[in-house]
Amino acid sequence: QVQLRESGGGLVQAGGSLRLSCATSGIIFRVYAMSWYRQASGKEREMVASVTTGGITNYSEDVEGRFTISRDNAKNMVFLQMNSLRPEDSAVYYCAATSYTIFWGQGTQVTVSS
Repeated sequence: QVQLRESGGGLVQAGGSLRLSCATSGIIFRVYAMSWYRQASGKEREMVASVTTGGITNYSEDVEGRFTISRDNAKNMVFLQMNSLRPEDSAVYYCAATSYTIFWGQGTQVTVSS
């Protein structure tokens, strides 16, 4: 059974930091590209960061320079370090594993107060 479990969300003031974690099981982690998506209330889900199996990273313009995605193939985990958070970063953040198909986590809420 495939499971992706996000953790690390919460309430933080603008300018603060959070580190999201996603623990996976049931997949051969090293062959999956890993991504973080977010969905704010009333908006579509959007990709914010991704890392390929080879470690190449990509970021949306909104988070470039503030967020850092990383993966640990030994622990089957992916992380998202979020710095200089803004109120507009508030959303439910989802972890996704992509190969020939895509698996999603349940999401973790991030709320940034002004």
